[in-house]
Amino acid sequence: MTESTTRDPAVRRPRFDKDHPHYRWVALSNTTLGMLMATINSSIVIISLPAIFRGIGLDPLEPGNVGYLLWIIMSFLVVSAVLVVTLGRLGDIYGRVKIYNLGFAVFSVFSVLLSVDPFQGGAGAWWLILMRVGQGVGGAMLFANSTAILTDAFPAHQRGMALGINQVSAIAGSFLGLVIGGVLSEWHWRAVFWVSVPIGIIGTVWGYRSLVELGERRKARLDVPGNLTFGLGLTSLLVAITYGIQPYGDHSTGWSSPWVLGGILLGIFLLAAFVIVEQRVEHPMVSIGLFRIRTFALANLAGLMAAIGRGGLQFMLIIWLQGIWLPLHGFSYESTPLWAGIYMLPLTVGFLVAGPVSGYLSDRYGARYFATGGSLLVAVTFVLLLVIPVNFSYWAFATILLLNGIGSGLFTAPNTTAVMNSVPAHERGAASGIRGTVFNSGNSLSIGVFFSLMVVGLANVLPRTLTDGLTGQGVSHRVAAEIGNLPPVGSLFASFLGYNPIESLLGPTGELEKLPAGNADTLTGKEFFPHLMSGPFHDGLVVVFLAAAGMMVVAAVASWAAGGKYVHDDSSGEALGREE
Repeated sequence: MTESTTRDPAVRRPRFDKDHPHYRWVALSNTTLGMLMATINSSIVIISLPAIFRGIGLDPLEPGNVGYLLWIIMSFLVVSAVLVVTLGRLGDIYGRVKIYNLGFAVFSVFSVLLSVDPFQGGAGAWWLILMRVGQGVGGAMLFANSTAILTDAFPAHQRGMALGINQVSAIAGSFLGLVIGGVLSEWHWRAVFWVSVPIGIIGTVWGYRSLVELGERRKARLDVPGNLTFGLGLTSLLVAITYGIQPYGDHSTGWSSPWVLGGILLGIFLLAAFVIVEQRVEHPMVSIGLFRIRTFALANLAGLMAAIGRGGLQFMLIIWLQGIWLPLHGFSYESTPLWAGIYMLPLTVGFLVAGPVSGYLSDRYGARYFATGGSLLVAVTFVLLLVIPVNFSYWAFATILLLNGIGSGLFTAPNTTAVMNSVPAHERGAASGIRGTVFNSGNSLSIGVFFSLMVVGLANVLPRTLTDGLTGQGVSHRVAAEIGNLPPVGSLFASFLGYNPIESLLGPTGELEKLPAGNADTLTGKEFFPHLMSGPFHDGLVVVFLAAAGMMVVAAVASWAAGGKYVHDDSSGEALGREE
């Protein structure tokens, strides 16, 4: 055990080597704080969007403003997905702790800049989008290196437990952000960005004073061709998927747009070029040889399928609760964002319980049974969500969410441990970056896929249902038909934002003022839209959740095939490691 300090107490900086009895817990607590901060901020904005748009004086449901809505949500996810591999490789070259600590500082600076948005309207929205991009850069630094830092600090027989706690904080943060955002946005919209500032300052100072470089570094040059082809390719793909959610011409989604199709094809072409480039450069950003390690390749495949399957769940549950269930149970539309976060807490509780336990047990028995069983349990819960009625009993809903959280917790820590244990020590930064890219890209892709599947499902039945419901309350057939033929994404976003959907759709037409007071009250009340939406929404849920269940089954098959307790043997230098 060694500890080096300076003689001047005022500038004393604790330094620990890997054998110090407390260092691993310092690393775990600091990286857990970093992951918690980053993931809280990825979801806190989602639930606070109504307050944010009111604060900058912008109606997000106007046709020209839907892009602002999407990019305030997606900019953080896209940037963190694109940069995380590059920043993981930079951690391998220049030091993981150095890049990680810088990420804390960058994240904190952009949190402050988000909270002081000086503009209104479209300019204010652009400020938020650009600052979210900067926040995404800081988040990518944290995502890329926190897992590698823990893998360096903990011996193989304790990594599952440590990574389990770390991953629990990541998933828990995404749901805690919903509750925190709902509370803070009721006070002031800028407060949702302030919450990161003290955490970021504490984490930055603490990290610079306490964390040390334990990882093996190898001198290498930055792989410029690889970074460009990967970054541009993934950006093109994710941007195209984001625009695929938006209507195009007479179509309910944008998947037929030449720009969307072109972006997807360009992204695929550049990513294929990236694979070729990486096999020819001297110092590749990603060693393609890593994917010849069975555990690494299959565990990442399982992680991608799980991220796609689970990533859009949060959005579907928010729309379900805010647009249908909560209004039917007496909640005003304006209060639904906060209560939706509260009613989804069983999901977080399940993950908090299962994550550390499965991580600890996977250290002893391997990842196969826990990752496979967790994936299958999540798949079953997706089917159970289809069995319960749209206007469900809450305790049945809460039980399913609890089981979903337990399944996710059983899967995540063993899956992460399998990925990180399977690679050489000097590749851990890149491996952590690949895992982060898989997770973040899967979430981004999931949002695009889930929203698109839901819109397609609604487009088949909602126009007729909405038109008939409106004319039944005295709305002119012309206006009712115009609203009924609007893209379903408008109704989804209205529910998602906690707006009164019918009031948002009918208000600009002036039709509400022409109706008898009783009819207007019925249309804008708490029961008309939820009852109208229940049937079409369930049809959309069938498509979405069956697709998600299928992806989780694929994740289970890949997890089983990945093997059991697998640890790379650095002492022998074997490229393929060994399975215990």
